[in-house]
Amino acid sequence: MDAKLLFLILFFPLAGGACNAVLGMRLPRRVPVAIAIGAVAASFVSTLALWPLAAGEGTGATLFTWLASGDFQAPVGILFDPLSASMALMVTGVSTIIHLYAAGYMEEERDYARFFALLNLFVFAMLTIVLADNLLLLFLGWEGVGFCSYGLIGFWYAEEKNALAGRKAFLVTRVGDVFLGIAVLWLFKLLGTLSIAAINGQAASIDPATVTILVLLLLGGACGKSAQLPLMTWLPDAMAGPTPVSALIHAATMVTAGVYLLCRLFPLVSLSATAMAAIATVGALSALYAASCALAQREIKRVLAYSTMSQIGYMFLAVGTGSVAGAMFHLYTHAFFKALLFMGAGCIIHLAGNENDIFKMGGMKQKSPLVFWVFLAGALCLAGAPLTGGFFSKDGILLAAFAQGSTYFKGLWLLAALTAFLTALYTFRLVYLVFAGESRTSHKGHHLPKTMLLTLVPLAALGLFGGLLNLPAFYGGGEILHHWLGPRAGVEIHLDHSTEFGLLGLAVALFVLGWQMARWRYGKFPGDRPSSVKGFFLRGWQADRLVDVTVLAPFRGLANFFWKGTDLTVIDGLLHTLSRGTLEAGDMLRRFTTGRLSAYLGALAWGLVLILGWLLVTQM
Repeated sequence: MDAKLLFLILFFPLAGGACNAVLGMRLPRRVPVAIAIGAVAASFVSTLALWPLAAGEGTGATLFTWLASGDFQAPVGILFDPLSASMALMVTGVSTIIHLYAAGYMEEERDYARFFALLNLFVFAMLTIVLADNLLLLFLGWEGVGFCSYGLIGFWYAEEKNALAGRKAFLVTRVGDVFLGIAVLWLFKLLGTLSIAAINGQAASIDPATVTILVLLLLGGACGKSAQLPLMTWLPDAMAGPTPVSALIHAATMVTAGVYLLCRLFPLVSLSATAMAAIATVGALSALYAASCALAQREIKRVLAYSTMSQIGYMFLAVGTGSVAGAMFHLYTHAFFKALLFMGAGCIIHLAGNENDIFKMGGMKQKSPLVFWVFLAGALCLAGAPLTGGFFSKDGILLAAFAQGSTYFKGLWLLAALTAFLTALYTFRLVYLVFAGESRTSHKGHHLPKTMLLTLVPLAALGLFGGLLNLPAFYGGGEILHHWLGPRAGVEIHLDHSTEFGLLGLAVALFVLGWQMARWRYGKFPGDRPSSVKGFFLRGWQADRLVDVTVLAPFRGLANFFWKGTDLTVIDGLLHTLSRGTLEAGDMLRRFTTGRLSAYLGALAWGLVLILGWLLVTQM
């Protein structure tokens, strides 16, 4: 099998996006939609067909040399190994389902060609990150998902808040990109190569202190894309985009890029215990922070946005504990049930007549039992209900943190366990407020296209049974994903059965406790009583205000100083003074140009007198 066929995985979504961008609005509506769906589906089929090439150490392929200067080489190359192949399969598979859903969701949208072109390009950029065999090509995809997210989050830019949300996502993630860019340049300076395989192979030759700084820079880049502390403020506002965009960002692209970066470079990352602890700490704190914010949110998609931030935090915690298999396992199961939840939320918003406030919903179970059951399936996965995919993947991360043994990691495990309880609480809060009781909305609901409904069913099945991908031996499984990843899987978890059984019981108890508290508080509509505490969590611990006070306000002050104090006062003032002086001098000279011959003869006579007088004085 020709290894260059691997480029078909990238080619199809790129070609689909380019075709719709150039010709989409000139074609009948169904054609651009079919092109977009077909392109991503073809990429998924290509990944499946080429799957055997990923076995063992994988297969590499180079299309052409992109940049070359001296010893520097940056080819357009693919590395198709167990890690990238499994990630590519998830991205293309989930993206195909989201594209099908989008066909129904956007059926009334006038600017359909731009939407589906950007959606295809988004998938292409993410696949570039996943399959790139060198960091420069990966960085190109990294910036590509940033550009596409800007275009899709602000897709309805006629409303200023949507345009601002897209701009905010673009600018905040650029901060993280600066850190990643520095790390890429530094690695090339140290090793003379940007090949991911070469960097991982030569990482041990780098000074330990330098490794720590490099990994912290990579962490900064990952935090930007994956919306982790402190670069997390863009993600809740990203809900301004259409719901299929939210599903794609949270499930298959963008926010998973940071986790994948750390897993891709794990041989380098794992060399610094300090940096590993930093990654785990960021993950645990982000998970707890986001879960507390989700408890107070009123908009259905913002609840899910904060839940994504929290679940990505679990993945960072897994990487920090050394469990790449645990991080990727939760990444895959989360992709299934989070795509389901966002797409289900889109159906709910349609049924509620475009209402987003969960306190103004209620009674949705009667409007569509199918939406209720599939959304409940996703909610059970998110909350960590026993035997669901989300339970097994999250439980594996908690086990990995507990197995570290140190007091510090025990503290992080405790934060993660508390987050698990809060997750169950806010998840069932959402379910009860949306589906229980009588309808509280006065809006007339919209018709749900079949493509929106039917795409939810396979995701529900994948979410519920996704745990079979890496079912631990303790539950009678074979840890398929761990064996597939091989040496890339990270550390193995070793705990005695009594400890594992105790932690399993605790996980079940936390789920039940969160569910019952939500049932007690929200089983019957509690009314809408705002408070200052709720407002604090509703606004994400005032993170935006903190950024405004500490970063934006000083920047605006400095900009005003250079604008008004330097540019207007000094530079423009000097130029204006010189121009006024020139004009006044011209006015004075203009008085001598009267056009009268007598005046000129008089001036000539006086000039002659002055010259003769000067000569007389100088000759004496």
